[in-house]
Amino acid sequence: MSSSRSILLPRRKLLQGGLAAAALGLATMPRVHAQAAPKVRVGYWPVAAGLPFFAAVEKGYFKEAGLDVEPLRFAGAQQVMEAMLSGRSDGSSNGTGSANLAIGEIAQPGLFKIFCTNPSNAKYVLEEFIVAKDSPIKTMAELKGKRVASGPGIQNVTLCKTMLERSGAGVMSVTELPIGQHVAAIAAGQVDAIYTLEPTGTVGRLNGTTRVLEAGVVAHYILGDPQAPWHGGSASLTTEFLQKNPEAAKKYIAAYARGVDLVRKNPAEARQYLKGYTAIEGALTAEVPLASYMLYSEFKPSDIAYFQKFYDLFTEKGIFEKKVAVDSLLYKG
Repeated sequence: MSSSRSILLPRRKLLQGGLAAAALGLATMPRVHAQAAPKVRVGYWPVAAGLPFFAAVEKGYFKEAGLDVEPLRFAGAQQVMEAMLSGRSDGSSNGTGSANLAIGEIAQPGLFKIFCTNPSNAKYVLEEFIVAKDSPIKTMAELKGKRVASGPGIQNVTLCKTMLERSGAGVMSVTELPIGQHVAAIAAGQVDAIYTLEPTGTVGRLNGTTRVLEAGVVAHYILGDPQAPWHGGSASLTTEFLQKNPEAAKKYIAAYARGVDLVRKNPAEARQYLKGYTAIEGALTAEVPLASYMLYSEFKPSDIAYFQKFYDLFTEKGIFEKKVAVDSLLYKG
């Protein structure tokens, strides 16, 4: 009896010691928590070209990918870029001026990567000059000596001035106006013409105050071919976000591509998501011309060449202090 007890006691102590050690081990092991997906803050401004982003948000594509995406509305593309520079935004939606982004790249090399552009031209309309509905002006050259305005930011102003000059209107000064004021400014007689972006031309046409003087003007006067792709707006992610959150970035780009696919295959459904993000809503959304979209994996050498020609204009005009190579800015997957 005594011998068996002497054997049991060490066993009990051993078991107790083992349990204590196990408990201690559990107590000292680092706790593993499910890591929440990072918030993706994306800057946009209220132009129709941002439709794939708007649709992806409203259709829940980002949520389905497990992402928390926060749309940040800005008055102009320059503010979108500045937010990326300051770390307040992780990227841009389509419609954000590609030249504005390049200025951010010059200020902070390696700032971002472009994964989708919205090429436009005379067929896929984004940009245009508009005049009053009853204006006698019929051609761009007739804008010589007139009061002309453009959207805000260096990209809009530089393009507007260059197109006026190349169309025969000559060297002119241009007034910057927030895009939401364009139709009202013409209706009030404050300006004779405005270089603007959709949906402005559609809004003015449908309310009977303005008409399009010429659309696809950048392809025509800057690229030299009305059907050339003008990669005027770009969706991007900051390099910092891409490096810190590689998996989330891939999911974001894939979900964004679903938005592009919806616009391509079912534009009638996608158009409704202009509401709340732009100045057009309801039945009017069916009237807005849509830009085309090009994902990073779809770029051909000719697309890069046209994109580069656009950027080179800004180097030529002294807006870019150095040449910006488009190819280096494209997301590689």
